[in-house]
Amino acid sequence: MSTHASDPLASLGSLPGVAEAVDSVRKAVDRVYGHRVMRRRSNEISSEAALRGARGSAALSGADWALEEVRRRTDFSADAEARTVGAALRLGAEAGQLLSIWRQSPLRVLARLHLVAAGDAGVLGGTGPGDTVGRPRLDGETVDEPLIDAPVPTPAEVAGRLDGLAELIVAGSEAPALVTAAVIHGELLALRPFTSYNGLVARAAERIALVGSGLDPKAICPAEVGHAEQGRAAYLAAFEGYLSGTPEGVGAWIAHCGRSVELGVRESTAVCEALQRGAA
Repeated sequence: MSTHASDPLASLGSLPGVAEAVDSVRKAVDRVYGHRVMRRRSNEISSEAALRGARGSAALSGADWALEEVRRRTDFSADAEARTVGAALRLGAEAGQLLSIWRQSPLRVLARLHLVAAGDAGVLGGTGPGDTVGRPRLDGETVDEPLIDAPVPTPAEVAGRLDGLAELIVAGSEAPALVTAAVIHGELLALRPFTSYNGLVARAAERIALVGSGLDPKAICPAEVGHAEQGRAAYLAAFEGYLSGTPEGVGAWIAHCGRSVELGVRESTAVCEALQRGAA
């Protein structure tokens, strides 16, 4: 069995409120997986969860579009908000393709996520030079992340902490999936390793961790929906707790992520009910 020295995430399960959050999430996920619609239409639920998750993640990054507008649009290059929504949609589609290599090469996956999010922006006059895409930022490169205004770690610190995070992912943990996913999300937000789209990438990585862990294997519990529903102010307040490094603060961040998963479950449950009634 792993010790806390070799498995530092394991001890986080005993932080204030975490055990309760983990139990509540597990029960919520079990309920939606037991819905009768899931037996025959799970692919439709997964597709809808990806769409709604992308909308939620984009909203947190400043592009708060109505769901039907996201569904209707085909051109996501017109302005900054459209590019943000397009990036979130691409990440939602790509995340499932990266599960097989996440545990073996998480840094490669993160680089791929940023490349997908940026799309043609770096080459075609978007957020910055094309050579900043798909790699951690270097000295002198600025970060465009409008939601997070906490001090930005230096590239040297980013490199060290990314390596440490990757080692934890590759080694695996006895910590609950919620704990691991919340730490991945929080650490990527704290580091903002890329010049752009860090929030979108962090939330996509959380999604990959939740799906890859087996907690949500069909990707029907979009935490991004819950993060958006709780609002930007609550998201930032919980993230400040993570940055504080205190037991209460980190525990509150994990619980916030847990509540987001539960709200994502509620969203997919509503989709199941609509499909059952023939309304969607």
